[in-house]
Amino acid sequence: MKIDILTLFPEMFEGPFSHSILKRAREKKLLQINTINIRDFSRNKHHTVDDTPYGGGAGMVMGPEPLFECFDHLEKIYGGKPERVIMMCPQGEPFSQAYARELAREEHLVIVCGHYEGIDERVREALVTDEISIGDYVLTGGELPAMVVVDAVARMIPGVLGEAASAEEDSFYHGLLEYPHYTKPRSYRGYEVPEILLSGHHENIRKWRRRQSLLRTLERRPELLQEVELTKEDKKVLSELLNLLQSLDLT
Repeated sequence: MKIDILTLFPEMFEGPFSHSILKRAREKKLLQINTINIRDFSRNKHHTVDDTPYGGGAGMVMGPEPLFECFDHLEKIYGGKPERVIMMCPQGEPFSQAYARELAREEHLVIVCGHYEGIDERVREALVTDEISIGDYVLTGGELPAMVVVDAVARMIPGVLGEAASAEEDSFYHGLLEYPHYTKPRSYRGYEVPEILLSGHHENIRKWRRRQSLLRTLERRPELLQEVELTKEDKKVLSELLNLLQSLDLT
């Protein structure tokens, strides 16, 4: 996958994309990330990219010219318009694991990072295909949200993680929160690893993990259960868990 990130601050991406899983993905040529400085396409001598908003108001707005020029540059490189252009924006669609999985199927993504009070609406109308928000809050710019999206999408690309099962067992991959994990030592400061995980009985371990996943989702994010395709076994376990939680509340 190729990802082009249009930003005013390309240096912000050097650290996060040069370590751990993303670094290895780039070294294996599974992921190519290019940061493009929007200022390089400004035609004025000071390389400014913003101006005061028409109609008045506080703050500055990023103008359309540098971004349109930047996209002209991308069209020359790739021989056509990018099919998937993402603008990081508080007004966008909430980002989710399903969205990350969808984007991971693409061969090329372009991510636009806004700044100041926002970007001229004509950029949104003419160039953008997706608007994504990572939460109901406002950040200084689109750079940090872009990093979040790239990290989440990269994990879904085949070969990026050591084992495909690693991504499939993540929270939200199948709609549920992930079960708890343990490693050595078996006992630490009075805290013990559950016996079931030491049993070597794979089917019992699978059932225990699924039960824990259902329990965590029920306790912490019950609304997610409305979107999950539950098996007969899941429904039986949920019924037992609900009865148990209700009995604990009564006591």
